[in-house]
Amino acid sequence: MQTSYRFSAPGRTEISGNHTDHQHGCVLAAAVDLETTAEVTLRPDSIIRVASEGYAPVEIDLNDLSVHAEEKNTTAALVRGVAAAFAQRGCKLHGFDAVVRSTVLPGSGLSSSAAFEVLIGTICNELFFDKKCSAIEIAQIGQYAENVYFGKPCGLMDQMASSVGGLVFIDFADPAHPAVRQAAFDFAHCGYTLCTLDSGADHADLTDEYAAIPEEMRRVACVFGKDVLREVDEAEFYAKLKSAREAAGDRAVLRAMHFFDENRRVQQQVQALERDDFEGFLAGVRDSGRSSWMLLQNVVPAGSREHQQMALALAACEKQLAGRGACRIHGGGFAGTLLAFVPNEALASFRANMEAVLGEGRCHVLSIRQAGGHGPRTDFAGDRVLRMLPCRLFLPGGGVHRAAEFRLCPRLT
Repeated sequence: MQTSYRFSAPGRTEISGNHTDHQHGCVLAAAVDLETTAEVTLRPDSIIRVASEGYAPVEIDLNDLSVHAEEKNTTAALVRGVAAAFAQRGCKLHGFDAVVRSTVLPGSGLSSSAAFEVLIGTICNELFFDKKCSAIEIAQIGQYAENVYFGKPCGLMDQMASSVGGLVFIDFADPAHPAVRQAAFDFAHCGYTLCTLDSGADHADLTDEYAAIPEEMRRVACVFGKDVLREVDEAEFYAKLKSAREAAGDRAVLRAMHFFDENRRVQQQVQALERDDFEGFLAGVRDSGRSSWMLLQNVVPAGSREHQQMALALAACEKQLAGRGACRIHGGGFAGTLLAFVPNEALASFRANMEAVLGEGRCHVLSIRQAGGHGPRTDFAGDRVLRMLPCRLFLPGGGVHRAAEFRLCPRLT
């Protein structure tokens, strides 16, 4: 009987830091209890074959790891890109079959693509590379595959949260060596439930909308001779606002304003959690939501008049919360989901009322998963189960870190 290996990678939720990662900013994100899994068996040839439930199987040949223009926006592009990144690192890959199942639904705002990338990266790392890549490197490989092969200019937050696991604060000031720290806060005891709400809006054909945000932010940075907004002095930005508007346009300048506020807000929210000030944290969630709507402008796609599902979902959510809890846009925006912190005692009525507006099954209750991408778990017949979980180091103050795999950043003060 051929040995099977089971691998898993979680979806992620963006707690704070909307569109800050691609400008080398800060984010607070978490792995969630929805996952993408793969049952893997080895092949004697150079073919990687991935069969996902509900989709046609895809195959790539390891003898050809070049970018294929016709594969843009496809699963095959992600598989080929991840394989290419491992080959570039000297990994001797072999063919395998992977049967993939996922509870991270596409378009859910929980980064099904990042979970898939981390999953394929974890398979390659564990089976063929002797676990030489850290959790951070696996995330970077996923980003490379999505940027170069898939054709989407995403940041690194989604892959990082899925790969590292838990509630993580990430500072991308040095994107090659991001500072990562698991935040010491247990959402299970805060009196609120973490929910995502599916607006019903489709991500299809929105790549240009997503791409415009980092492009416009970089356009503003170029006005100041920099590549990204994290390198721009905020005081100088406001002192030269007129020239920035003339060079980059008003929407680009508004989006830059969002970045400066949001990047500072992430750090303030982490500080609030660390001093157990959950109400202060929730105030930051509300401010982030207003900033995304007014400054970042990633709630309604340009030109949409009749169909404004995200805006409607946010308005209905705020009405239901009635000043308690908080909600905000979630992920890339324009479509997909929003995030809400709902008082535990109001959860049942909130869920029923929101699903009456959005549709049955569109309110999802989440919990945070501590493990990131991991494997292998071998042999489903029960003979032997080996589960490779992250090594953790418990530090003073309650922090939990995968110290061997990433650079630690100090507690914010």
